Amino acid sequence: MATNAPTDIKLHKKSATLELGYADGACNTFSAEFLRIHSPSAEVRGHGKGQEILQTGKRQVKIVNLESVGNYAIKLSFSDGHDTGIYSWTYLQELATEQEPLWNDYLKKLDAAKASRDPLPEGTQVINIMPSATN
Repeated sequence: MATNAPTDIKLHKKSATLELGYADGACNTFSAEFLRIHSPSAEVRGHGKGQEILQTGKRQVKIVNLESVGNYAIKLSFSDGHDTGIYSWTYLQELATEQEPLWNDYLKKLDAAKASRDPLPEGTQVINIMPSATN
């Protein structure tokens, strides 16, 4: 077993939080929204530095399922259908260590993009129109 593996994992569906307990008594708690917007998947991170995709409308997202991946990670499935991120124990500890600055940075990026944590109303369709290149 990896030395940074939690000894206890609790999914609190009502509060939409994931709690990880460790042998030394430490405990890390994450909101589903935080884990969703920091998914280690290519859908969120892109395929390289600078290709990250700002996640919007995730305030109400829930974790609907979790499963172990070997003895090194967990895979989370979210209520918005996202289920491709594998959260290694090391990555989860990094998120825990940097949780506050990561969250503040996310809020700044949302503000700069004039985007929201709230989902769009049911039945809303968005089309992004890219300006054409002019020569």
